[in-house]
Amino acid sequence: MLFHVGIMHVHRVKNRQGNKVYEQILLRESYRERVDGKSVVKKRTLLNLTKNPPEVVAAIELALKHRKDLSALTSTKDIQLRQGASVGGVFALLQVARRLGIEKALGTGQDGKLALWQVMARVLEQGSRLSAVRLAKTVAAAEVVCFEKGFTEDHLYENLTWLAQNQQQIEDRLFATRRGGTKPQLFLYDVTSSYLEGEQNALADWGYNRDKKRGKQQIVIGLLCDEYGEPVSTEVFAGNTCDLDTFGAQVRKAVERFDCERVTFVGDRGMIKSAQVEDLAKAGFHYITAITKPQIRAMIKKGVFQLGLFEDRLCEVLDDGVRYVLRRNPQRAQEMASSRQSKLAALQALADERNRYLNEHARADQHVAWKKVIDKAGRLHLGSLVTVTCVQRRIRIELDTEYLEQLAELDGCYALKSDLPAETVDKQAIHDRYKDLAMVEWAFRTCKTTHLEVRPVFVRTEANTRGHVLVVMLAYLLVRELKRAWSHLDVTVREGLTELGRICAMELTIKGGGACLRLPDPSVQGKALLGALKVKLPAALPKSEVKVDTKKKLLPRKL
Repeated sequence: MLFHVGIMHVHRVKNRQGNKVYEQILLRESYRERVDGKSVVKKRTLLNLTKNPPEVVAAIELALKHRKDLSALTSTKDIQLRQGASVGGVFALLQVARRLGIEKALGTGQDGKLALWQVMARVLEQGSRLSAVRLAKTVAAAEVVCFEKGFTEDHLYENLTWLAQNQQQIEDRLFATRRGGTKPQLFLYDVTSSYLEGEQNALADWGYNRDKKRGKQQIVIGLLCDEYGEPVSTEVFAGNTCDLDTFGAQVRKAVERFDCERVTFVGDRGMIKSAQVEDLAKAGFHYITAITKPQIRAMIKKGVFQLGLFEDRLCEVLDDGVRYVLRRNPQRAQEMASSRQSKLAALQALADERNRYLNEHARADQHVAWKKVIDKAGRLHLGSLVTVTCVQRRIRIELDTEYLEQLAELDGCYALKSDLPAETVDKQAIHDRYKDLAMVEWAFRTCKTTHLEVRPVFVRTEANTRGHVLVVMLAYLLVRELKRAWSHLDVTVREGLTELGRICAMELTIKGGGACLRLPDPSVQGKALLGALKVKLPAALPKSEVKVDTKKKLLPRKL
């Protein structure tokens, strides 16, 4: 077939197998690429149109034939044009998902496509399974993802169970696609919690609530990332699970599933203790972690550390085969001192205000006023630093200056702990790798509050909870890639997706049957966003006959 460089065309390929002849119909694009200083014409396949009805293929060919003169179509009596669905955002996300290996990891069957749509919907619009179905009706989800059949919110809930049942295989395929034959030399691991709505979740329990939501049960989520901060695996635990109890499963993943050797695990304070160190040693792994302020004081008391060693420059101390890297962050020390003084001033201001009230109201209860100041001290975590008394209707705050001096001594101080050999890893590398945990913390912030909204969790069964968290992790991979690609454009991920969402197709219908979606040229900003992602929109897409609808309708509301 003849082709023109820079345009799209429908290409028919015939193959003979025995006495039968099979035809493949492909939407292809010709383009030029410089190879060894020469301009070479190449082709790439955008879509497989083989399974579409002949009238759909004919409509696409007609749209491509008149792509430079749309008026030729509008003047034809047998052709109608009307506004179509939003295409830009969903098409860009699909291409990024393919590049990252997410589509391949999920598979191309109906379950894999439903899972992929849940991931894309989580990026486009955070909400329930019901909202994901409603979103599929307003964007060209059926045309872009190429669903084999329609679905409702019930199918998406069932798909969460499928995701949970296949999570290990999905994560392993994604790991193999991204890493190839290379194995990570370092893993970053941290945990968080997410509160729940209702009391019916199978993993719900009471525990240390990082969300500060009173009266809410929670689940615990562990996230294992590689040295670049890219998620490798996520795991959901019951809400009362201790951080330490989640660590062993991560070591087993590295050994059994990812076949890693000589790996270093980086964990936050309290994540890696003696039992975890033993597990790592048995696997031939190393660790980097930090010790708490009470542990630092204990080491100072034993004479292992001296306060003078905590400076802006890194200092290393070796004790019983364990390396400690010490530092004082002067900026952090100033912030802590300023915060403490601000809290004390706020507490004193409340005491003064209560004293004025007691003085002006003779019948006011001094115990109630004193209790308010006590409660304020507790909320500000000043209970161990001050004593609040009320004598003769006057509230006084007494500051324990000796204890204050002890606290201030370690402002901005931290000590890292590792068993890595000094001849292979220096103290600066240990310090920098521990600071890489910030990438996991950023992942948690993105997943919980800023964009993906893993919380609150509304699903009930254990499988659906695990599937929901896996969807959020995969969606985070997309958000991370969008953020990286658009970093030079001075645009947030949400703003970029909103702009791409403005790229809507025109639905071209031929009288008697056959339809396609004709895509317009993007705006200047849209072209910049797509160009940064290395995504090019096709000239047209086949119109899908798959029907997506909700079982549950919105209740009528009074305006």
